[in-house]
Amino acid sequence: MRYGHRPGRDKRITTHVALVARAFGANGFILTDVVDKKIMETIRKVEERWGGKLHVEMGVDHRRYMEKWKRENGIIVHLTMYGLHIDDVIDKIRNTNRDLLIVVGAEKVPRYFYDIADYNVAIGHQPHSEVAALAVFLDRLFEGRELHLSFPNAKVIIEPCAHGKKVINVGEKETRKN
Repeated sequence: MRYGHRPGRDKRITTHVALVARAFGANGFILTDVVDKKIMETIRKVEERWGGKLHVEMGVDHRRYMEKWKRENGIIVHLTMYGLHIDDVIDKIRNTNRDLLIVVGAEKVPRYFYDIADYNVAIGHQPHSEVAALAVFLDRLFEGRELHLSFPNAKVIIEPCAHGKKVINVGEKETRKN
């Protein structure tokens, strides 16, 4: 869940939050309180080319969504540099075996988020990007397994190589090297 998106200022960062969520194993992306069609277009273009399907909701009232999430036995994890260090809580979070709503903010986050969260988690206790915080959190949560994800219906895939780039067009079985 991305809170506080400012359409004139945060397009790239919010898009990167969504793309990191997708690439690092999240099932969905919730943009609260505002609809940004450009972000939705970017997500859908990435899915069209790279595969997979991310559940996306926009314009969602953050309070109602979070309260409903808690009522239905989900866990809310708020990523903030003021929280408990990730190393101290990640095993406990992983072992809940419950759905997680991971919240990252854009603007000054109201006290409400700290209070409703089951876990306020810090990746570090210094200012940093919410994109980086989400990536590190998901990597620790999935213990690196997300780095080996493959997405169904991908039109292109990367073949790892030590030098240059190798892109495989799956439908055409064509390889392009750069």
